Amino acid sequence: MKFFVDTADTNEIRELAATGLLDGVTTNPSLIHKSGRKFLEVVEEICGIVQGPVSAEVVALDHETMMKEAAVLRKIADNVCIKVPLTIDGLKTCKALTSEGVMVNVTLCFSANQALLAAKAGASFISPFVGRHDDNGFDGMKLIEDIRLIYDNYAFDTEILVASVRHPIHVLESAKIGADVMTAPPSVIKALFNHVLTEKGIAGFLADWEKTGQSVL
Repeated sequence: MKFFVDTADTNEIRELAATGLLDGVTTNPSLIHKSGRKFLEVVEEICGIVQGPVSAEVVALDHETMMKEAAVLRKIADNVCIKVPLTIDGLKTCKALTSEGVMVNVTLCFSANQALLAAKAGASFISPFVGRHDDNGFDGMKLIEDIRLIYDNYAFDTEILVASVRHPIHVLESAKIGADVMTAPPSVIKALFNHVLTEKGIAGFLADWEKTGQSVL
């Protein structure tokens, strides 16, 4: 499963990219607002940090303006992935862009039927929001299961990009189901490293090493 980080904080992205575990980045208008920086400037910097897809979202609601915004975003770097909402105009834009060989991430997916539509429109990625799904009394992981089944039934190339990931269990369950990608905030990705027995083991080894009186250097 590919790991994308969901942030516009370039310092966090650099830190995670240095681990070799980062496959891409997703951004959205809310994350850009949180960064306090200019949208195009941030996207360009991120594209220079990672080689994988960097999702940059259009903000227009009509197809014609979405295409104009996408034209600007495509010029930033070859690894820009245009992010569009799951609307009729969004999927129309998706079809037009993917027909030209442009990566497209269809976002704000909350049903398997929507995911089916995105795949038929040629989406590179579909982004079902599992955390928000859970928040509203639905089962986010069941949504991922349904999308996986449908995509496998028809051999769609669209990759399932699990979004709105809130905790490590979302990552684990997504991997067990067979999601292609997950995107999570830096804090969630860093939490994947944590286990009380790992910490206890390190502490024990260090205590015993200190008793030897030796030094590696």
